[in-house]
Amino acid sequence: MTKPSKTVAILGTLDTKGDEHAYAAKLISDSGLSTLLIDVGTGSAPTIEPDVTREEVASAGRIDLAEIQQRNDRGECVTAMTEAAPKLVSRLAAEGKIHGILSLGGGGGTAIGTAAMRGLPVGFPKVMVSTLASGNTAHYVGTKDITMIPSVVDVSGLNSISRVIFSQAAGAICGMVRTKVAKDIKDRPIIAASMFGNTTECIEAAKTILEDSGYEVLVFHATGTGGKTMESLISEGLIAGVLDVTTTEWADELCGGVLSAGSTRLEAAGKFGVPAIVTPGCLDMVNFGGRETVPSQFEGRNFYVHNPQVTLMRTTPEECAQLGRILAEKVNAYKCPVTVLLPTKAISIISASGQPFYDPDADQALFNAIKVNLSPSIEMIEVDTEINAPEFSEACAQALLKNLG
Repeated sequence: MTKPSKTVAILGTLDTKGDEHAYAAKLISDSGLSTLLIDVGTGSAPTIEPDVTREEVASAGRIDLAEIQQRNDRGECVTAMTEAAPKLVSRLAAEGKIHGILSLGGGGGTAIGTAAMRGLPVGFPKVMVSTLASGNTAHYVGTKDITMIPSVVDVSGLNSISRVIFSQAAGAICGMVRTKVAKDIKDRPIIAASMFGNTTECIEAAKTILEDSGYEVLVFHATGTGGKTMESLISEGLIAGVLDVTTTEWADELCGGVLSAGSTRLEAAGKFGVPAIVTPGCLDMVNFGGRETVPSQFEGRNFYVHNPQVTLMRTTPEECAQLGRILAEKVNAYKCPVTVLLPTKAISIISASGQPFYDPDADQALFNAIKVNLSPSIEMIEVDTEINAPEFSEACAQALLKNLG
């Protein structure tokens, strides 16, 4: 009999969730794929025999599991496994020993399982059945393509509901592992672009120019997670150039909005030597949820209700000056070709003349701060248009093509 060519890692706390993982393993084996049971439990002995023991997992992270277990602190044990499991799983994937990963769990199991999954590259099949999948999963998913499936009932034994969920999860991972992704025969280098609804026209026009020049353009929505994901892919060496038109996430980082990408946003391209263009797109707006969710300290500010779930707040001249300085300082650290472009008539659709966020004093404070703080060695281009004008799209695309050489 021919040995199955692909293997699914089934990772779980087998001291308490052994039956569930054994059930999933059987379904996957019955489908013709092989399985590798990995125990990340830290309590009593596993209820089923694992292929990879908890001691082996801990060893991959250079963790003395016995010493930690003696302290009988479950939180410490879970933390240790969240550190060790990614190292083991990423090594197995790099060696071609696993081709997909499935985990089932509650709070601790989800923390460990998704930590392991975040250590794997985008495109590697990942499925997590979790009691926490119906809430905010951002800190579990991070910047990776983890499929989160709500367990509906607790992951605690097999019953008429859980059998359905686990069976479908097993089917999902099998389908992912077997699916052949068509390769682009042109094998085009990739450009990452940041976009918002307020900069869509700019990105779409620039994208066409870059694609006609032989590049593939991946667009990331500047919603915090989008910026983090873009920076992550740049740091992984997957990106040839960066069309960073929409740096709005820094407005949320500075002012406490809900779409911050963190304080390292705008650093990856410079750190990893990826040619880029940078513009202050949508730095006129800070994002909040519904109007009632806006913190009381901002009452009296200029707001624009984008939809019932999204309220935008106009940045002030003082905030814009800080944002201009931050943008310039981030770009000053670039050791690769980079160009800053300024659309002097509007940095978003709604900051144009006659629009709700039109504030020439705030825009000028932003532009002045960029000019004052930007290193003279870095090219800066002022374009006397709005950000979505065809002329600005053309300028962005051509500047990036020039930097790409």
